[in-house]
Amino acid sequence: MTTDDNLKAAFAGESQANRKYIAFARRADQKGYHQVAKLFRAVAEAETVHALNHLEAMEAVGDTEENLTAAIKGENEEFQTMYPAFIEEAKGELLQDAAVLSFDVANQVEEIHAGLFNKALENLGSNEEVDYYVCQICGNTVEKNPPARCPICNAPKEMFNKID
Repeated sequence: MTTDDNLKAAFAGESQANRKYIAFARRADQKGYHQVAKLFRAVAEAETVHALNHLEAMEAVGDTEENLTAAIKGENEEFQTMYPAFIEEAKGELLQDAAVLSFDVANQVEEIHAGLFNKALENLGSNEEVDYYVCQICGNTVEKNPPARCPICNAPKEMFNKID
């Protein structure tokens, strides 16, 4: 393996650890272990620092236009190729419950993300300020104001967090 391969593997590992620890923190909070949750969030933040350092070392962060283009490419790949294949495989394995639902919801949202990134690229430099809201059930991301009910998972408006 090369150093570039190792940086990619380290980036993936640190990124996954971050998300896993955030999930662990949520569960600890739900169970009343707030100090443990705080520790998981602290270590998750440290893992983010590591992941970003690896990404910078790979010179994988460009200017904003390059980053938007890369994001569009990645989101398109996810909703056009990756998730449809995952959905079909899960259905073929007769796993039509949680896995198919998880993949399907993510697939729908990735298409929305691609559209939002495309819009941002088209409007790059206009500095128009837009608020974004994310559904905490399915990840649906909307501009300006959250809907009364999420069109993807039917969650109520209160389940959308404003992103600053």
